[in-house]
Amino acid sequence: MTNPLQEHHTLPPFSRIEPAHVEPAIRQLIEHNKQAIEDLLQQQNKYAWENLLQPIEQLEDELAQAWSPVSHLNSVCNTDAMREAYNACLPLLSEYGTWMGQHSQLCNAYQSIADSDTFSSLDRAQQKSIDNALRDFRLAGVSLPAEQKERYGELRKRLSELGSKFGENVLDATNAWSRQASLEELQGLPATALANAQQAAQQAGLEGYLINLEFPSFSPVLNYCDNRLLREEVYSANCTRASEVGPHAGQWDNSAIIEETLGLRQQLAELLGFANYAELSLATKMADKPERVIEFLEQLATRSADQARKEWHDLEDFARQQGVQEPLQAWDVSYYSEKLRQARYQVSQEDIRPYLPVSRALPGLFAVVHKLYQIDIREVETFDSYHPDVQLFEVSQDDTVIARFFLDLYARADKRGGAWMDDCRVRRHYQGELQIPVAYLVCNFTPPVGDTPALLSHNELTTLFHEFGHGLHHMLSRQTVAAVSGINGVAWDAVELPSQFLENWCWDRAALAFISGHHASGEPLPEALLDKLLAARNFQSAMILARQLEFSLFDFRLHREWKAQEGTSVQQLLDEVREQVAVVKLPAFHRFQNSFSHIFAGGYAAGYYSYKWAEVLSADAFSRFEEEGIFNPDTGASFRRHILEAGGSQDPMELFVAFRGREPDIEPLLRHSGINA
Repeated sequence: MTNPLQEHHTLPPFSRIEPAHVEPAIRQLIEHNKQAIEDLLQQQNKYAWENLLQPIEQLEDELAQAWSPVSHLNSVCNTDAMREAYNACLPLLSEYGTWMGQHSQLCNAYQSIADSDTFSSLDRAQQKSIDNALRDFRLAGVSLPAEQKERYGELRKRLSELGSKFGENVLDATNAWSRQASLEELQGLPATALANAQQAAQQAGLEGYLINLEFPSFSPVLNYCDNRLLREEVYSANCTRASEVGPHAGQWDNSAIIEETLGLRQQLAELLGFANYAELSLATKMADKPERVIEFLEQLATRSADQARKEWHDLEDFARQQGVQEPLQAWDVSYYSEKLRQARYQVSQEDIRPYLPVSRALPGLFAVVHKLYQIDIREVETFDSYHPDVQLFEVSQDDTVIARFFLDLYARADKRGGAWMDDCRVRRHYQGELQIPVAYLVCNFTPPVGDTPALLSHNELTTLFHEFGHGLHHMLSRQTVAAVSGINGVAWDAVELPSQFLENWCWDRAALAFISGHHASGEPLPEALLDKLLAARNFQSAMILARQLEFSLFDFRLHREWKAQEGTSVQQLLDEVREQVAVVKLPAFHRFQNSFSHIFAGGYAAGYYSYKWAEVLSADAFSRFEEEGIFNPDTGASFRRHILEAGGSQDPMELFVAFRGREPDIEPLLRHSGINA
C-alpha cells in the first residue's frame, strides 16, 4: 500500500489520507530520523551547520509534513478512526522529542558549533536557532541522571496524552448537547440566528428549530433570547461542559485530568530545577520572572477596577429600569448588556451583519494587507481539499507566489471550536530550493443559510483579522532556518502581537469603507451606523478586561501555586481570583476550568497572560500608525521588516524597539480600550 504521508507533496493530499496511513508513516519516519541522526553524528569529526544541523532540519521537516495534515484533520474533521490514529502517535512523538532533547552527543555537537570559530560567520537566524536549541536541551533534561531522564520522558508522554483527552472531552461534550425549540421559545433572536437554527433542525431531520453549543448557535440565545429559562438552560449546558455537573454530569468529566495534569507539570518543573511550572514556562518567554507577570496583571486590574465596577452598576441600574427586580444572574448579563448597548448607541451586532458578507469582508481584508504590505492574494480554484467549505489562496509579491493558506471559516459538527492559525509548511531553504510557507486559518463562523450568504458580526470580522495577523506572521517571514521561521522560535508572550495588531483596521473608517458592503444592495456601511459602531467600541471594555484578567491570573497562579499534597483546590483558587478581579458573580455550578482548552489542551499553560502582554505591544505598535497614517506604506514596510519578516530570529524586545524606537508603553492599550485610569 502506498502511503501518501511518506511521499513528498507541495500541499497535503487530504483526499488520500486515511486513518490506517497515520501510525505506520509516523512510526517509520521517527525510526528513520533516529538512525539518520545517529549516522550524522558518527560521520563527522568536526560538526558544522552544513554537515549536521541542515540535514537534521530536513529530517524534522519531513516528519512535520506528515504530521501536520493529520493533526489538522483531527481538529477539523474529527472521526473515531482519525482520533484513534492521532492518539496512537502522540506517545511516539513525545518519546521521539524526549530522545532528541536528551541526546547528550547531539547536545555536545550543537555546543561544539556554538563554541567554534565558524559560529561568528553564521547568520543571525542560524545563531539564534543554535542558542534556542541549547536552551531547549537544558529544558529537556539533557544533564539529568539516567533515572531522572526516564522520568522526564514518562511525564512528557503522559502530559501529551492528557492534553489530547482533555480536548476530546470538550469536543464530545459540546457535540452531545442540543435542544429542539419552538419559534415562541426563541422570541427575540435575530433572523440570521433563527435561520441557522432552522437549518440545523432540517439537517438533523427534525421539525422546528435546533440549538446547540457551537458558538454561532448558543451565543445569539444568550445575547437576544427573551426567554430567561431558555437562556439559563443554554448557559448552564455551556458552562458545565466536560464536568461533574450539568446535563451530562460526569460523562466527559475533565476534573481528574486537570488535577493529574497540574501534578505532573509541577513534577516536571521540579525535575528541571524550577520551583513551579510557571517558572519553567517563563524560561522561553519575554517576561523574565513570575513576579513580573503578576505585577503586570495586577497593574491592569488596579487601573481598570473602578471603571469595571461602574460599568457593572450601570448594567444593574439599566436592568432595574427594564423591570428586573431580582439580582442579575450570569445568564442575564449578555442579554441586558446587548439591550443597554442598543439603548445607549442604537446599534447591535445584528445591525452590522448585513453589511459584512464574507464575499465583501474577505476581499476587504486582502485590500487592507495590500495597502500595508503591497502583497496580492488570489483564490486557487482547484486543489485537494478535506471539506467543501475550505478555500485555498496564494499570496504574491511582484507576481511571485511567496505563500499559500487554507481558509476554513464555518462552524460544523466534529470540528474543534474557536479560531486558530497553524502552520502547514514552513519557509526554509534546502539544497538551493526555497520551500514557501503554507498556513491553515480556521474559524467557526455562522455558515450560509439557504440563499443568504455568510454574514459576519463585527466580532467575527475582528476574529478573521486576528487569525490572518497570525497567518501573515507565518507567511511573510523572510527566514530560511525552520527553527526561527514564521512563528517558530517567537516567545509565546510576543506571538499575539501581529494578530491583535491587525484587528485595529476593523475599527478604522477608511478601512471599513471597502471592508463592508450590504449583501443585497452593495451599499457601504451607512455613516450613521458606522458612527454608532465606533461610539460603542469600548462598551463595557473594563468588564471585558476584568474577565481576561480573571483567566490570566487563574492560569498563572494555578501553575505557580499548585501543590496537590497540600490540598490545593482548583475551584478554590479560581474563586479567590474572581473575588480579586471579577465584577460579574458566577453561579456555583460554573465549571469554566473544565473546558479551558487553552491551558489544558493547548500551549498556553502559565501563558494565558500573553494575550494582554502582547496587546500592550500591539496597541503601542498601532499608535505609530496613528501618528504616521494608518495606511502609510513606509510604516507598513517597517512593521513588516522588523516584526513579520524577522520571525523568531531575534529577541522580541529588540525587534519591538527597532520598530517603535523605544520599549512598549501601557498607555496606548488603556486609551484604545477607553479606560480612563
